[in-house]
Amino acid sequence: MARKFLFVFAGLILPVLIAAFTYRLWGDRLLRIALVPGEAFSVPAPRAAADYRDPRLWYAHGETKPLPLPTGATVQPASTHRAAIFFVHPTSYIDRSHWNAPNGDKGAEDLARTFIGAEANAFASLGPLWAPRYRQATFGAFLTDRPEAGRALDAAYGDVAAAFDAFLAANPTGPIILAAHSQGSRHLMRLLADKIARKPVAARIAAAYLVGWPVSVTADLPALGLPACRSAAQPACILSWQSFAEPAAPDYVLAPFDAATGLTGKPRRGTPMLCVNPLTGAPGAAPASANRGMAKRDADDNRQTLLTPAPGARCAGRGLLLIDGAPDLGPYVLPGNNYHVYDYALFWANVRDDASRRLDAFLKP
Repeated sequence: MARKFLFVFAGLILPVLIAAFTYRLWGDRLLRIALVPGEAFSVPAPRAAADYRDPRLWYAHGETKPLPLPTGATVQPASTHRAAIFFVHPTSYIDRSHWNAPNGDKGAEDLARTFIGAEANAFASLGPLWAPRYRQATFGAFLTDRPEAGRALDAAYGDVAAAFDAFLAANPTGPIILAAHSQGSRHLMRLLADKIARKPVAARIAAAYLVGWPVSVTADLPALGLPACRSAAQPACILSWQSFAEPAAPDYVLAPFDAATGLTGKPRRGTPMLCVNPLTGAPGAAPASANRGMAKRDADDNRQTLLTPAPGARCAGRGLLLIDGAPDLGPYVLPGNNYHVYDYALFWANVRDDASRRLDAFLKP
């Protein structure tokens, strides 16, 4: 049992958790030494849409069998309303040996599968799931302003963009749900601006979930081609949230956000971040009674269990989602009461309901 626990712990710990604890103990300088690659940047060979015709470049290649649900979650009845889901997983590569995850890195790939199983399962009952393998930027790329970091992120985005082209070729018609978390949401936001906004495919997007990455309402959103979600039944809109308990200390999230330029070319400094409360599908507040269940992962068997009561939440300040109390979903709460690791888990049942409701509204005659 002890060996099994150690294996599960090693597999589930998130890159941001390692970085946060390192920072807490030794500070920013040692954090960079520990996690920022020292090697010269080597440009990965570009991938094209044709490469992504190979199922081996996907974690999920149009699978129609839903991922396992948390224990206690009800199985949704079969729906005639179906969408193709394009899901981009968060960072699972933390090694400083390379700026981008190399092909076949077992640790990164195992962790990516864990993320997909715990987050994309909220959408997978709505249609075939597509989740690409991409040579993500290592976590250290987010800790430095060295030009290599930007190049690593560009390379990772190149894979996601090529995968999306292949996804569209395989799904030439019908509704689409876009979803991601953390680094995946960063790439998905860029994808919306580059390949979807003001293009015919924009009319096919039932909803886009840019979870766990800040989206400027004024400097990013106008470039994405879809509006923010303002009501629970609104289709063809964008949701984003970043979960914190109180007292929230988001400085290390806000500092890089404020230092960057938005996708419109305007500065993000001082701008509000998009916050759509997943409990209501709209900005604002909701009590704990609105939370239909949070998904907690068991450290021994790696399964999720749906738990109630679960916390309420409210959008506040510059756009943080502040949750009630300090729910116990595991030991991976980051400094500043940041529940980033649990952005999906805290509201799992509501996210699933939200996606189903928006798809129904999108397809309503």
